Amino acid sequence: MRRVTYSMSVSLDGYIVGPDGGFDWTVPDEEVFRLATDEVRGLGVHLLGRRLYETMVYWETVDQNPSLDFPTREFAALWRRLPKVVFSTTLSAVRGHARLASGSLSEEIERLRAEPGEGDIAIGGATLTAEAAAADLIDEYRARVYPVLLGGGIPFFPQHERRVDLELVENRTFGARVVHLRYRVVR
Repeated sequence: MRRVTYSMSVSLDGYIVGPDGGFDWTVPDEEVFRLATDEVRGLGVHLLGRRLYETMVYWETVDQNPSLDFPTREFAALWRRLPKVVFSTTLSAVRGHARLASGSLSEEIERLRAEPGEGDIAIGGATLTAEAAAADLIDEYRARVYPVLLGGGIPFFPQHERRVDLELVENRTFGARVVHLRYRVVR
């Protein structure tokens, strides 16, 4: 069965964006960018909330710029080909290899898990992830922990007031002092 994974950059104090909405502290170095590229390469589909979709739509055309380096063009090509499901109550259309969700988050994940195919089901966006976590739909948490304290903002871990036991599957420290932690949910 395909796993549902949640992967984001996170501050040491647990936020994906700061109190001002900024995430400029998440600019990856070459090693961390390669990790993100490898994660996208292993996906079968990505579920996004509206705000994350609007941020990531940048990658739909950026590789058409011939002055970009190969790693950036490679990520963009992988992202553009990746099927995406966007959850939004305000968007009427999406671009690229994306579609608007036709069912609830639980229904979409159930359908995607039942489909033949390879690659994980990634989920992104704070609101969407909180809903998935509350419904116990996330199988794996992947955090790229940056050495910064933000003091507030949007939390990486949804506040759903229930205990979730995790098993460490992988950890890596990068030259930029970023630590990648991969945890599997213990059921």
